[in-house]
Amino acid sequence: MAEAHQAVGFRPSLTSDAGEVELGVPVLQEIYLSGLRSWKRHLSRFWNDFLTGVFPASPLSWLFLFSAIQLACFLQLDPSLGLMEKIKESLPDWGGQHHRLRGVLAAALFASCLWGALIFTLHVALRLLLSYHGWLLEPHGAMSSPTKTWLALVRIFSGRHPMLFSYQRSLPRQPVPSVQDTVRKYLESVRPVLSDKDFDWTAGLAQEFLKLQASLLQWYLQLKSWWASNYVSDWWEEFVYLRSRNSLMVNSNYYMMDFLYVTPTPVQAARAGNAVHALLLYRHRLDRQEILPTLLMGMRPLCSAQYEKIFNTTRIPGVHRDHIRHLRDSRHVAVFHRGRFFRVGTHSQSRLLSPRALEQQFQRILDDPSPACPHEEHLAALTAAPRDTWAQVRRSLKTQAQEALEAVEGAAFFVSLDSEPAGLTREDPAASLDAYAHALLAGQGHDRWFDKSFSLIVFSNGKLGLSVEHSWADCPITGHMWEFTLATECFQLGYSADGHCKGHPDPLLPQPQRLHWDLPDKIHLSISLALRAAKTLSGNIDCHVFPFSHFGKNFIKRCHLSSDSFIQTTLQLAHFRDRGQFCLTYESTMTRLFLEGRTETVRSCTREARDFVRAMEDKEKTDAQCLALFRLAVDKHQALLKAAMSGQGVDRHLFALYVVSQFLHLQSPFLDQVHSEQWQLATSQIPVQQIHLFDVHNYPDYVSSGGGFGPADDHGYGVSYMFMGDDVITFHISSKKSSTRTDSHRLGQRIQDALLDVAALFPEGQRLKRRVLGEEDSG
Repeated sequence: MAEAHQAVGFRPSLTSDAGEVELGVPVLQEIYLSGLRSWKRHLSRFWNDFLTGVFPASPLSWLFLFSAIQLACFLQLDPSLGLMEKIKESLPDWGGQHHRLRGVLAAALFASCLWGALIFTLHVALRLLLSYHGWLLEPHGAMSSPTKTWLALVRIFSGRHPMLFSYQRSLPRQPVPSVQDTVRKYLESVRPVLSDKDFDWTAGLAQEFLKLQASLLQWYLQLKSWWASNYVSDWWEEFVYLRSRNSLMVNSNYYMMDFLYVTPTPVQAARAGNAVHALLLYRHRLDRQEILPTLLMGMRPLCSAQYEKIFNTTRIPGVHRDHIRHLRDSRHVAVFHRGRFFRVGTHSQSRLLSPRALEQQFQRILDDPSPACPHEEHLAALTAAPRDTWAQVRRSLKTQAQEALEAVEGAAFFVSLDSEPAGLTREDPAASLDAYAHALLAGQGHDRWFDKSFSLIVFSNGKLGLSVEHSWADCPITGHMWEFTLATECFQLGYSADGHCKGHPDPLLPQPQRLHWDLPDKIHLSISLALRAAKTLSGNIDCHVFPFSHFGKNFIKRCHLSSDSFIQTTLQLAHFRDRGQFCLTYESTMTRLFLEGRTETVRSCTREARDFVRAMEDKEKTDAQCLALFRLAVDKHQALLKAAMSGQGVDRHLFALYVVSQFLHLQSPFLDQVHSEQWQLATSQIPVQQIHLFDVHNYPDYVSSGGGFGPADDHGYGVSYMFMGDDVITFHISSKKSSTRTDSHRLGQRIQDALLDVAALFPEGQRLKRRVLGEEDSG
């Protein structure tokens, strides 16, 4: 075991008195510094929690109130209407000479009570204001008088200089929609994909549900919404993620890419050093709540609860149910390279290691010629195994290799130093991007610790990427961290002319600690089986990534349309051309307008989208007719998106009703039917949240190219997209090679053709399409 090995190494130095004295000073110093750091952290967190609790007020407002009360007393005025005298009477009598002190204490207590009442009033007022969603439902570019009044009041009550969690106490709770409205919206959403016979049967089940079970199940949800912070989010985490027994790889995790066209340095260790340092700078800001809360329209705050578990977090497998383990702090990262695991400290004394020192540590690992121990190389394949299997094996692993396992699971995050290059190449741009996506999503099946909240992947040519476990938070949280990381490591930390991190190495740093796994024989077979299953799953994924550069967000804005709705409606056309039929479509949107909100589903395959697609495939329809139908479909999608964001979606409500029915052992054919549906097209947009960190006009290549995820159905597609700057859209498509109905590259071509066809409905787009076709003909 690693700690025992290190203890043996130190023992000779303790054999003489001189040695003991020599070691005693740094040990006592480290104990002192450790205690000092701990107390500083606790005091910092207490102060931050205090500031968050009193926001939008501040400690200075208490001092102002106390001073005003003291001034009033000096002028022989009583602003408390006799309350301070009663408080003074209840205080102990310390004698005549302390009469003045009792008066000051009474004034301080009255000021504190009044201050607390004012803070409570501000919280209630702000929560009521933030419960208004009329601004979200108004047409783009138009603002009614009530919304203008609301904005002014929010500005008054929101306070100044908010911290990350300042608004948490003021966020409204997610409302439970009317069950009648939810069922009506559900039936409307399935109408385009069902035959008349199937729709009538489903409508009959819905009516039976409304008559027999809906009111009882709804009552329980209302009760939970009054008692819990959120009526659905904890169940969503529990039943969708933690109780899922499938492999995390491909089925649950997702990936984020580096800059598409730029690699700041080809030196692998240097890129790892800067990236790890930037990530830890983000964690430092997170611990101090110095990250600004996300505000819609610059005024409406979003819930920040998911930020808490970005770092120091691991999903621990269990039989029947996993659990999320989050540590308050971790001062090391776990590193994997050529089948070996290392523990790399991130701090020296009380300071974060410099990027150059981290580069030095990673280079030491890269230069280490020691081979992997038997079965150690493929150990991480267990984290890609079905959860029950991994839980059972982990029990034995925890007994035999507890120190090594703790070093990995207790790390701030996981770092994989890959031995192969990745990223866009000039020789074969399409294939290289596809391979890059596949390496991030699945790797080799044994070179990622899929349980960690995220794994930083550094390829041999300096390219970066993330593999992210999904249960602890959703993509916008990881995206926010990733944007900060890329901007900081590239623009602020930077690299020297020879590609290394700036600064100087530290020759006194101890070597990275090699982790040793004492693997019992009975685990060897489990590792081999997990590796075989992981390679099969990895080999079955078909990834395709392409940047669409003919137009982007700028063109769509000039059409006076929503960018997301434009893409979603176009995806319906592309998918219909690919499969010849309509299908249920899943688009994820956030519900972080509410306390502890996570996501909701936008059902993008609407009747309006169906009518538009049919018109596009009908040669007798004119461009004007198709354009009119396209605008209707876009408007419908926008309405659904806004309803979902404001807590009036369909799927989370139906999901929560289904969970209650299971608790009560109530059989509902309607809810069973709803939750047996297959999503053959799962989609998501990855937003750019901190555009100020990137100069997209002068340096358009320095923007992340987004990320992707696996398909939700064996015969379906997973499609994500990101607007890179103003004129490029990057698409990430995944499907299963085992399916004869899907082909990621074929759908990619359908999407590009559909985008050009839709753009041609607009006068400017017609010129664009002619130019593109002319370039293809000349090529």
